[in-house]
Order: sequence, then structure tokens, then C-alpha cells
Amino acid sequence: MTQGSRLRMSSERAAMAPLDLDKYAEIAKVCKYLPENDLKRLCDYVCDLLLEESNVQPVSTPVTVCGDIHGQFYDLCELFRTGGQVPDTNYIFMGDFVDRGYYSLETFTYLLVLKAKWPDRITLLRGNHESRQITQVYGFYDECQTKYGNANAWRYCTKVFDMLTVAALMDEQVLCVHGGLSPDIKTLDQIRTIERNQEIPHKGAFCDLVWSDPEDVDTWAISPRGAGWLFGAKVTNEFVHINNLKLICRAHQLVHEGYKFMFDEKLVTVWSAPNYCYRCGNIASIMVFKDAATREPKLFRAVPDSERVIPPRTTTPYFLSPAGSDPQQIDAGGFGVPRQTRAAFTDAPAFQHLESLHVFLNKRSKMFAGPQMFVC
Repeated sequence: MTQGSRLRMSSERAAMAPLDLDKYAEIAKVCKYLPENDLKRLCDYVCDLLLEESNVQPVSTPVTVCGDIHGQFYDLCELFRTGGQVPDTNYIFMGDFVDRGYYSLETFTYLLVLKAKWPDRITLLRGNHESRQITQVYGFYDECQTKYGNANAWRYCTKVFDMLTVAALMDEQVLCVHGGLSPDIKTLDQIRTIERNQEIPHKGAFCDLVWSDPEDVDTWAISPRGAGWLFGAKVTNEFVHINNLKLICRAHQLVHEGYKFMFDEKLVTVWSAPNYCYRCGNIASIMVFKDAATREPKLFRAVPDSERVIPPRTTTPYFLSPAGSDPQQIDAGGFGVPRQTRAAFTDAPAFQHLESLHVFLNKRSKMFAGPQMFVC
């Protein structure tokens, strides 16, 4: 047998060896990332698990629903301290695991390890940031490049993005989805027919489910994000009635108080990234469902800086303009992404609908009474 043959056989045996998920968990839970080959194997394993899930994944109560995380690893740990650890608590995470925060890679890796260890105790939905084109602009791609020295880890993770389910259905009565509704979707069965194993399209039902927002409009209105729709109370009530639902849970918008009910409590926005972008000062929440009709929000604050590791700033932050920078060089909606950085991606077909990040200057926020919501 040649040396090359022996090496190939050794590689094949390693690929077939069972994953050491306990070891992966020990690494991930202390905000460390896995060796590249281990990450690849973990991503492949989770992709196989996700293949078995429906576009509308059934979940039984009791369950705890979570909103955006955005790479805030230490605040994810605080979320688990607030809501309970997996597998003791059953969780639905409604997407946007990556981008903007310092630790998108470690955050997503930790959630993948939990999914691999306890697939029936954690449901991961796709958000608008689980996208190749979005992550190339808002931090995750660059983070993978910096930490691994290449884009392979990013590619492994984006394959998982494509397999993430679109929605979860709690006790057949509460729908969980990242963004909102679509004029092309009247029934849950129409969501079940979506081909989800792909990059998020530029328009259509799949796009709308991860990009749309509730708003004080009658039916539908053009979204300032450039993707998805604004939808109102009438549309929501019709969808809830047709599908025999009690509630729609969604994320996708910052709520300073952590959560916000709308439309006669037929819809709730849950936000789970406290002190968003390390400067917003907001509270975060998770929503605990004992059953489909009994829910309780749990609030939590960001971990103090003294209890988190803040990496050295080696690149332009993805969430605020660098001090002293020329405002003309900063994209109006880009949260500190220089125009030249954005220009590198303008040839991408989906760039036309990259979210308009008026998070703190959202002119529409004045239309909301009570808890303030912002575009994220």
C-alpha cells in the first residue's frame, strides 16, 4: 500500500468517526471556535439533521421563543441563564444569529453544537442575516476570514443557512417566523411548499417571510428596507383566522423594552440582543410559553463589560461610524460600513435590498405608541 493510499484511508476513517460533541460543547461554551475540520464536520452533521425538518417545523409546549442574537455571545449565555440551559429548556430561535456582534462565529458554533446534541430541544429558524450576501457586508464573512485565515468556515456555515427551516408552529396555534407575512402566502401549507435550500431570493414569499415588518397600515405597503413588505392589522387578523392561530411570534426589529405586542395581541416582536451593538441600551427578552395560550416574557440585560472579553479593534465596526470619520464616506444606512466597502458588493444582485439600517434614526418609530421598535 502506498503512503498516499494510507493517508486517504486515514482521512476517510477520521471522517467516519463519531463527532465528539461533548468536546465541541466544552470549547464552544467558553467562546472559542473549533478547528476548521471539526467545524466542517459539525456543519455537515447539522445539515443532515435539518434535512429532516419541515418548512413549518412542529414544536410542542412548553417552549421558550427567542429573537435576534447578532453575535453577542456573552449575552446569549445570559439568555440561557435567564431561560434555562438546553436540554432542560426547549427553545425556538427566530434567526439572525450572526453579524454586527463581536462573536458571530462562536455564537453560531455554540448553537450548532446544541442542535447536534439535542436536536429535539432547540429549533433554529432562518433570519435575513443567514445569507451569503448580507454576511459579506455586516461582519460574519470578515470575522471568519480573520479567525481562520480563509473563507472555508464561512462557506460551511452558509450551507447550514440554506438548510435552516423557515418557520415553527407551536401546538398548531402559534406561528414563529423571523420577519413577517407575505402577500403571496395565505396558508401555512403554502409555506410548506417553499424550496428553502437556497440563498434567500431577492423577492417573493421566501424573501418576505424573513424581511417583512408589521406597521400601522391597513393591508400592505412598500417596505423602506427594499425587501419584504409592511403589513398591517387587517392582514394579520385574516392570516391568523384562516390558519386557526392564536398568535404570530417574530423578531427582526429592535424593541427597547424587549418585546412588543401589536394588532390586539395577535402578533408579538421578541428581541433578544440586549444593549444592541454594545451601545443601544435596550433590554432584551425571551417569551416563555407554558402552552399556546399562556405566555410570560422574561427580561434580561446585557452582561457587564467586566464580564465579557472585548476583542481589539482591527477593522471598522459594523455598527457605528468611526470617530472623526467623514460622514460623506459612510453609507447612510450602513452603520459604519465605508462606501468603498459597500461598493465592492454592489454588483451582487441582492445588494439592492440590503437592509436600510436606520436603527437609531428610524423616522417611522414615532408611529408606534408604547414600546419603541427600530429597523434591524
